[in-house]
Amino acid sequence: MGVNTGSAAIHITPVVVKTFYKHTKRKGQKLREGDHTEEATDDILFDEAFHIVKAFIALGTRNTVESLQSFTNTHVPAPYWACVVPLQIPFTSCNKAADALIDWFGPEDLKRVVGGERWWQIRGMDGIDSEWITEKEYLEDVDFPADRDLSEDEANVPRMEHLESVMLYVHGGAFFWGSINTHRYQLIRYARKMKGRVFAVNYRKAPQFPWPCPLQDVLAAYFYLTSPPPGAPHKAVSPSKLVFAGDSAGGGLCLAALTVLRDLGLPQPAGAVLISPWVDLTHSFPSVIKNTATDIIPPHGFVHKPSPLWPVDTLPEDGRTRVLPAPTNPPPRPGHADTLKPSSSRVKDQLEQRIEQGKSEGRAAHSAELRDESVGNQEEMLRDMTPEEREGGSKSAASSESGADSQDGNKPGYDTELDFWEPKPPRVLMNDPEARPLELHSQIQLYAATEQLTHPLVSPVIQGSLGNLCPLYILAGDGEVLRDEIIYLAHKAANPKEYPARGGVLKQGRRQQENVEKFQTPTKVHLQVYDGMCHVLTVFTFTDSAKYAYRSIAEFVKHVTLHTAEHLDRNPFPEFHLPPADIKDDDLDESRRRRPSQSRVKSSEQPFWRTHRPNPPGGSREDVKMYKHNEGKAKEEESKGQTPNSEQSQRRDISGVSMLRERVDVFGHVRPMEPKDQIEALRVSPSEIGLIKEGPVKHWLAGQEQWDKKFKRSATKVAMKRKYYEAKAAKLIKQAREQGLELRREHYPSPTRIQSTASLNSTREVGNERRWGPFDIEGEQPPPSAIVGRRDTRESVALMKMMIYHSAPTTHKTVPKIKTSDAIRAAFDPQDHPTKAPQQSVSEQQIYARMLPIHGVRIWQSLVSYFMRCSARKAVDGKDYAVDKIRTTSDKIGMTSPDPTPKSSSP
Repeated sequence: MGVNTGSAAIHITPVVVKTFYKHTKRKGQKLREGDHTEEATDDILFDEAFHIVKAFIALGTRNTVESLQSFTNTHVPAPYWACVVPLQIPFTSCNKAADALIDWFGPEDLKRVVGGERWWQIRGMDGIDSEWITEKEYLEDVDFPADRDLSEDEANVPRMEHLESVMLYVHGGAFFWGSINTHRYQLIRYARKMKGRVFAVNYRKAPQFPWPCPLQDVLAAYFYLTSPPPGAPHKAVSPSKLVFAGDSAGGGLCLAALTVLRDLGLPQPAGAVLISPWVDLTHSFPSVIKNTATDIIPPHGFVHKPSPLWPVDTLPEDGRTRVLPAPTNPPPRPGHADTLKPSSSRVKDQLEQRIEQGKSEGRAAHSAELRDESVGNQEEMLRDMTPEEREGGSKSAASSESGADSQDGNKPGYDTELDFWEPKPPRVLMNDPEARPLELHSQIQLYAATEQLTHPLVSPVIQGSLGNLCPLYILAGDGEVLRDEIIYLAHKAANPKEYPARGGVLKQGRRQQENVEKFQTPTKVHLQVYDGMCHVLTVFTFTDSAKYAYRSIAEFVKHVTLHTAEHLDRNPFPEFHLPPADIKDDDLDESRRRRPSQSRVKSSEQPFWRTHRPNPPGGSREDVKMYKHNEGKAKEEESKGQTPNSEQSQRRDISGVSMLRERVDVFGHVRPMEPKDQIEALRVSPSEIGLIKEGPVKHWLAGQEQWDKKFKRSATKVAMKRKYYEAKAAKLIKQAREQGLELRREHYPSPTRIQSTASLNSTREVGNERRWGPFDIEGEQPPPSAIVGRRDTRESVALMKMMIYHSAPTTHKTVPKIKTSDAIRAAFDPQDHPTKAPQQSVSEQQIYARMLPIHGVRIWQSLVSYFMRCSARKAVDGKDYAVDKIRTTSDKIGMTSPDPTPKSSSP
């Protein structure tokens, strides 16, 4: 049936009923036991919403990846009171981002780590779907030349340019689902709160477009805003007026993009908001296992029903399991998901043995042949390691090593010898040192190949240094599985010297070695951990925690975009700004501001979107009160132990603070975070960070084996479908050749580059800017899931057809014309078209429904609106109830008191 609104409703309805029953039972038990502890799930609205989201994500794992992507990337119209302008980021900006990444990686890493420099630049569309978002009431009248005939969308972009604060938002969804449609409701709220504008990017998603494809698209969006190409509808946005923001995978992409900009010496944005950022794809922190019951993330991770796209291995090959004991004794190269460092003698002995064996057999030695009958356990392999290597190091690899290994590291050919020690797939760090290490034989994450998970741009928490970045506002839920890596990330950024990178990471990459020395200035960080909240707490906008988070994020964005760099260097925290920001009632009292009766203009003269606009959910000043209360608490806490200074307290910011650490309770009230030595995440050894460990692997394996058994028949059908698409691809290429397709296959000259224009909703070809196509990746090794290198999925066939007949890259000499018979067949294919390019991958191109459906994304928005109204009404009812109680109690006291003096009470 797939993931759709109907299946979601059928799956979720029993969950709603069950949650209501359990909630009532639990609340009754707490009441009987006199338990007054406050939990987030004590609120029936949050309890229901939490289980609805959890059930939906679980439904996604019972279906194919493509089905979940299609559902979450279906175009949903924006509310009529919001100004949403769709557009495409052109190839000019995409190519600029590609050049930046090519410069960052360098030739060696491009070949060895990424798999080439061409495959990840290939896309099906002629740009990247994006949106400008703000509120219609914020638009300003602009005089356009009389000879310019602009559409409403084209006119709205200049009308919002007076809004200085700009948020570049990168949506989450585990790198493979979600879109600007699933997050638009939240983005409208951000624009309203900060009285600015949001630019959302619909980046390409894995597994069809794995790392570094999404990272390139995020950088392209940044360059498009800050250096727009000719014809772009907006003026250049200064980096000082721009803030990165993202949740989950989007937060991880924002952080990776920031490190690229920093390393290349390019201007960084004014700040970044990271909401539950996913920054460690190796899952090396404890909360990944401990918090599964309190989070919306499936306990076994994202395993899915087999499809032609995913998993790459639908069933284990030859009946083997997906995880096996290590068949080789030599440990892997440092930095590749293992701490086991080879001693020089073992490297040399094994290398010489294999070379001699190869000579005797008349062939070259290969690393896969490094097998040893006496495979040691983990303790034996670790025996040769020095204490410094066990604990990691803050210095470069050359200076941190000691003894023989350090000397051997400087010997010629040592790196060549180490190449023989890299297992594929990588090994697993065992809990029991007496156990034999395991090796993964299946790809465990959709975003990147297993061998790439320890790369600093895949898992930014293992960067050589996170210093010298723009100010960061980082939010996490105390109940989410990513909590520990987020806490560690924040402290590592604020204290680069105190939290060093693992020694193997430094040895692996030249940039990481350089970064340790170059970037030691602490990054200004505001970390908040929310009690009882799960992953991406901002999804639950009706909770007190989320209300405060939205207000706090808005104030952070305004603070860093409306003050100078010198001011932010002294104080990047709006909470410490003196005097406090003036939050005006007419800006923030949303319910009052939006009532038509409050306007000076008659309702008959108002635009439709003003007069018919419903009161927004949560339309009270509750979030402002929480923010001001917490602002005072932060100032009070920071001022403890300092000598009072009346002039500073009245005129100057509280400056010199590099990190603000807070916890937030379920009512949105802050308190100081506990000391660092009491936080489990900060006690993890640097030598274990970024390693694939036994616990998470077995969790994933249990779910994958369960799915292998449950969907064994589906996996068999998938193999047949792949063969069908392989035949279809071969036929397509053969016909194209017969119709005159010619390629420049002998060499790859630098593509001729011309400036392309950016038009709204553009579908025109920009072939002169399209550098590469699927036929241009010989000699490269794209990840197994990438559709660019595949011929066995519908999406890979659609990509080839588009490149051949509709938008050829510069490496094609000819663009053949499709035959009439093929056009007729395409007319009967719902995923093809007789004259237009076929629908591209749902991981890239939005789906536009032919009819206006009641889509699940809109239903969720309606539910959130309903919950917001209920939440606001509960608050008002609670206040009225409290006032009535106070009056009643006062009246009783007045009647029984011997004192004739009347008691005062609030009216």
